[in-house]
Amino acid sequence: MKKLKNQVAIVTGVSHGNGIGAAVCRKLAAEGSDIFFTHYHSNSGWPSMFEKEIIELGVRCASMDIDLSQSDAPNQILDEVSETLDFPTIVINNAAHSLRDGYQKLDAKTLDDHYAVNMRATLLFSVEFARRFQQSKLTSGRIVNMTSGQSKGPMVDELAYGATKGAISAFTLSLSAEVASLGITVNAVNPGPTDSGWMSEETKRMLLPKFVMGRIGMPDDAARLIAFLVSDEAAWITGQVIDSEGGFLRQ
Repeated sequence: MKKLKNQVAIVTGVSHGNGIGAAVCRKLAAEGSDIFFTHYHSNSGWPSMFEKEIIELGVRCASMDIDLSQSDAPNQILDEVSETLDFPTIVINNAAHSLRDGYQKLDAKTLDDHYAVNMRATLLFSVEFARRFQQSKLTSGRIVNMTSGQSKGPMVDELAYGATKGAISAFTLSLSAEVASLGITVNAVNPGPTDSGWMSEETKRMLLPKFVMGRIGMPDDAARLIAFLVSDEAAWITGQVIDSEGGFLRQ
């Protein structure tokens, strides 16, 4: 019996096949959930190919090319998924904007660009989902936000990213209390450094000794945890920021 049968999941920030977002789509689809993913200016043809890959797992799938820095993006996404599939029961806020800055480079535009995607889009998407959920006849919903372990240690040269993603932890806790009575759980996942295609060989050599479990994190590691959090088995878990990073040492 598939754990997520009859569910509809939205996963944001799925712009290539090697990332956490794509791994989450595959895992949730394998568990029976229909998938709606968002991407932004992906390589031509890739979204269609990925849709076909997900459909081959026996579920429905649709996607949308959208800039999450647009203030109305959450409403557009929820309207589209409701029209093409059904009203969603699962929201995975995976999309992120990240540029290196540091105190010498940080300026208003850099901060605003990070804020628009990492904070505003996540916050507005989550609350609009909850408002619409309240008007539905559904009794169980799931929100999972992605963070990056900002409370675990400094992120040098990533001031805007660290600040905007760090806010997600506080938002997760507060929103979870507000929507608990609706049957919605809200949790966050910190996957730690994950080899999703961005790591150079030098970066891998530097990071590997810091993983006490002997390997670098992979997108499937985060996907398995997220699949658990959105299942009925995790119905009693809410307001948590879960560090799933293989014992990564920051010292």
